[in-house]
Amino acid sequence: MRRRFLLSVLSTDVAFLALAFGFAIWASLGTPFPWQVSLSPSAPSSIWPFATLLVSGMVIGSFLSIHTAGVAVPRPSYGRAFAIAGIAGAFTATAVAVTRVYHSNTVLAITLASWLPLALTHRAIRRRRPWTDRMVLVTDEKGLVDDLRNVRHADIVAVFDPSGEPPEMDFPDASLVIDLRVVLSDRMAQFVSSWNMAGYPVRTLTAVYEQHTGRLPIVHLAEGWELSDPVAANYYAPYKRLVDLALSLVTAVVWVPLAGVLWLVVAAGSPGPAIYRQTRIGLNGRPFTLYKFRTMQLDAERDGPRFAAPNDSRLTKVGGWLRRARVDEIPQMWNVLKGDLSMVGPRPERPEFTARFEQTIPFYQYRHLVRPGVTGWAQVNHGYANGQEQTVDKLTYDLYYVKHMSPGLDAEILGRSIWTVLSGFGAQ
Repeated sequence: MRRRFLLSVLSTDVAFLALAFGFAIWASLGTPFPWQVSLSPSAPSSIWPFATLLVSGMVIGSFLSIHTAGVAVPRPSYGRAFAIAGIAGAFTATAVAVTRVYHSNTVLAITLASWLPLALTHRAIRRRRPWTDRMVLVTDEKGLVDDLRNVRHADIVAVFDPSGEPPEMDFPDASLVIDLRVVLSDRMAQFVSSWNMAGYPVRTLTAVYEQHTGRLPIVHLAEGWELSDPVAANYYAPYKRLVDLALSLVTAVVWVPLAGVLWLVVAAGSPGPAIYRQTRIGLNGRPFTLYKFRTMQLDAERDGPRFAAPNDSRLTKVGGWLRRARVDEIPQMWNVLKGDLSMVGPRPERPEFTARFEQTIPFYQYRHLVRPGVTGWAQVNHGYANGQEQTVDKLTYDLYYVKHMSPGLDAEILGRSIWTVLSGFGAQ
């Protein structure tokens, strides 16, 4: 199903590219799309080498988009459409400079400008009528089943008890999803084996859950996590610090002046220092000092530390706006430059809460395997955590990020954080 969906998106993109290319030739050269078109008055030539480069750029952009998306279920993404257009344009321009084939900058610009609305339109249609992944589950984990039922793309046809009797009916176009932690009855094991030998898809519950929810099932973490470091084998981990430095330095022209203006606003809004310093737990459990613009009153923790909450009564007059806009976290760019934080990662927690959660929540310490971030996968998916139960929910997202950290996932998180800033969802 995944492959069929991806091929469908790619073929539609290429078809629309052909239409956009034909329109660009007509608009720039005043002629219908012919087999032979001269792009240079002094040296007539076929347009097809140029067209081939453009299609190649589109395919490369789609390939990179797919392979940087990680293991998640592929969903029609507007951001990836812009990325594909940018990659296609950059590849075509570079290839033209190297090969010296005849080309037209006007045709290239009109083609990409015409293709993008078409690509966004067919993605919007696909998002309204999403494809579904039909599956038959063999598990006794009711919580995981309920989570999958709430996902748009997961169509759970049936759920069977691993220790019970196998189904007597067929399930066309469905995958068999097995919980590897359970012991199957003899007849159920025979059914699973025959299903697999017949060539029908058999998948693990852990993989399917991660793909569809973007979370890690904590009840399944015993499958090897305590024996290995999931970050050690990640190809992206050694280079992530370089990416953080590059992003923070490139964007300094924006956040440095903005920080200066906000410092004046905070200082004038309430008595006390504009910058708030707080100890947080970072990479490998080491404490560091986190910097934020102060959004609360000076005596906000006179009764001891507690979780932030929406419409918190301790907020100053401008503090609520700063949090909704997430601009109170701009000073954390200094933490990124120092190496305390990454641009993307699990949000760092306070020592008081960390000590408690490491005692009461299994595998909580695994979130410290990566550098904490200014924004993270849990922030764009979950929002507030007002207690231990919600902290467990957020941990499932944090551990998913630890396991599947990649440039594509970071790009998605940063892109969705823009929506978080605009909507205020998850601000805290």
